[in-house]
Amino acid sequence: MAAPHHGIAREDGGAALLCVVDTLHGTPVADPYRWLEDPDSPATRRWLAEREHDFAAAAARWPLREALAERIRRLVAADLWTPPLRRGRRVFATRRPAGGDHPAVVAFDDSDGGERERVVFDPHSFDPSGATTLDSWEPSPDGGRVAVQTSTGGTERGALRVLSVETGLPVEEPIKGVRYSNVAWIGPDAFYYVRRDDGDGRRGVWLHRVSPTGPEPDVLVRACTGPRTVPGVRLLGGRWLVVTESHGTGHRNDIWLADLAAPSGDSADPARSARPQWRTVHAGEEIESHPDLGPDGVLYLRTTLGAARRRVCAVDPRTPGTAHWREVVGEDPEATLDGFAAAGTAEHPELLLARTRLGISEVTAHDAGDGRLLRRIDLPGEGMATRLESDGAGGAHLCYADVATQQCVLALEPGTTRPRAWPAGGGPRPHASVVRRTLHCRSADGTLVPVTLFCAEDSGGEGSAADPGEPGPTILHAYGGFGRPRQFGFSATVLAWLLSGGRYAVAHVRGGGDFGRRWHLRGAGRNKPRSVDDLVAAGDALVAEGVCTRDQLCLSGGSAGGLLVLAAAARRPDLCGAVIASAPLADMARFERMGLGAMWTREFGTAADPQDFAALMAYSPYHRVLADGAPGRPAVLLTGFHGDTRTDAAHPRKMCAALLHGGAGERPALLRYERDVGHGPRAVTKAIELAADAHAFAAAETGLAPPGTPGGASPARQGEST
Repeated sequence: MAAPHHGIAREDGGAALLCVVDTLHGTPVADPYRWLEDPDSPATRRWLAEREHDFAAAAARWPLREALAERIRRLVAADLWTPPLRRGRRVFATRRPAGGDHPAVVAFDDSDGGERERVVFDPHSFDPSGATTLDSWEPSPDGGRVAVQTSTGGTERGALRVLSVETGLPVEEPIKGVRYSNVAWIGPDAFYYVRRDDGDGRRGVWLHRVSPTGPEPDVLVRACTGPRTVPGVRLLGGRWLVVTESHGTGHRNDIWLADLAAPSGDSADPARSARPQWRTVHAGEEIESHPDLGPDGVLYLRTTLGAARRRVCAVDPRTPGTAHWREVVGEDPEATLDGFAAAGTAEHPELLLARTRLGISEVTAHDAGDGRLLRRIDLPGEGMATRLESDGAGGAHLCYADVATQQCVLALEPGTTRPRAWPAGGGPRPHASVVRRTLHCRSADGTLVPVTLFCAEDSGGEGSAADPGEPGPTILHAYGGFGRPRQFGFSATVLAWLLSGGRYAVAHVRGGGDFGRRWHLRGAGRNKPRSVDDLVAAGDALVAEGVCTRDQLCLSGGSAGGLLVLAAAARRPDLCGAVIASAPLADMARFERMGLGAMWTREFGTAADPQDFAALMAYSPYHRVLADGAPGRPAVLLTGFHGDTRTDAAHPRKMCAALLHGGAGERPALLRYERDVGHGPRAVTKAIELAADAHAFAAAETGLAPPGTPGGASPARQGEST
């Protein structure tokens, strides 16, 4: 594919740096900032120090920086819970206290009426620096122990520890080298877990036996079938072991099932648990399914088999192959099935379904036998319902949030339509009144693409989502990757922007999952340029509708969305006044060699294929800027995280260098770079600082200045349009 590269020497602080040129499919591809892929070289450190100085000097001039940070702090100043899990005589959940940086695992005992909260694991107590995050956790069936996984410095690679609930202390040495490992307990002293990214052939599902007296060797139960698959493990009904293997991020998985019941059916057999007999649910097909076991002993599956927007099928777990499936609830042609839970009783089993219709969730209850609609669940508003899970007693729990309401946990009693808050007194509390409306734009190939627009009614700014009045500062967000639909949950950052008088729009571009799998595939692989077309059309539509002027428009996206907004701005430098790209992909010729990029070839294609390579280079922001320069480009803020093991921080480093190489012009190209954090969760304090900086940049570049607040863009900039 690639001829040996050669270098063109240039000087940088006394060091000779090479402009690498690769020849890919007969095409020379210059990469003058390959040296920035080494994060710890002296040249990279010097370059980063310069960027940090530039960022600090620019940020000091942003008038809304402190006001936005304070507003965001107030908006997140509430306890944040996850749904409860009952194990034995205890109930477990996580709680992030108001003003706290991290959630802690807590437990309540039935013996004291559930009044006394016991903190089992607190990341802040474990690591007062705040650099350690709680990545996953799972209590044992008897409630005596909890397996917690942590990682440090944002790497998302860490250790799995087994803690005593009574003491909060570890009962054995930690298991190293895990990443967001599922844990499936099969008793108080043993569990299955997964290894995902070791390079020593240990990727797969393992059986671990807890041994306080000394380590016992773990047993490999099922190895991964390929180097780019992600294993998963669950235990359903205390009997059925489910192993899944996802193929990259292509919305395809394989599923196997094993019966762990002893011949008597009384309990799991320790000898057999290490050598389960596998039954194939489906493998080697373009299907993605998620199973759950009903109280009637039937296996229910949310699946894309024969349904791009997903449906629910049922099967006897003893003969789980697709030839035996029967449809229970069919596909909705206008809404995507995102979550489901098997609830009710053995005599009256029910299915609870959570669908998303253009960003808004709806929850319904269906008869598990014939799929007929039993009732619609009354959600608190137009928002997002997630983590729909059976409570094991006929009902369910779910999380609810909307643009103005921080996430809360709701308990749904059997047969009811109106859920109650859990814990008591922790129900939804909207911070403001937000108006939503939907626009449609026509993309380059004629496809209609929805754009959702939000405004706060009481922000003090002019106009509303329904009637924008005069053009005003607007952030246009897009993601457009991996088939993920945009759902409208709570973001303190977005709400702070709205309450400061700004407008916020979301483009439902192809590549996302807003209209199911087909919508995703139309913007994936060689079709990825369509996602860019859709975003460009959305920006043009907002200007044409009078929502904002060009200079009042800021594109915003993170990760795959960061790639999208950079690609749109590289194609159409006149599209907007500013761009925020957080932890983006940027170098699409080498994305497979950095971070988790090798897992994403089903989403983006591979540079090893000449047709894929041509599509990648058509929108690769790094190469577009290097080739075209950056005349008249918008202001750009990139964020990079040193510990990022997903989208390697080399992407924003190289992108920033390319933008500066193209000429700074009148508008800045800034890199906000952080160490000891990564792509995933972080301390709330750090998250607030990042959000405030990003949106203070947007405010300064688009002219957002609420009544009585000094600053904003110059009058000339504010008045410009197309």
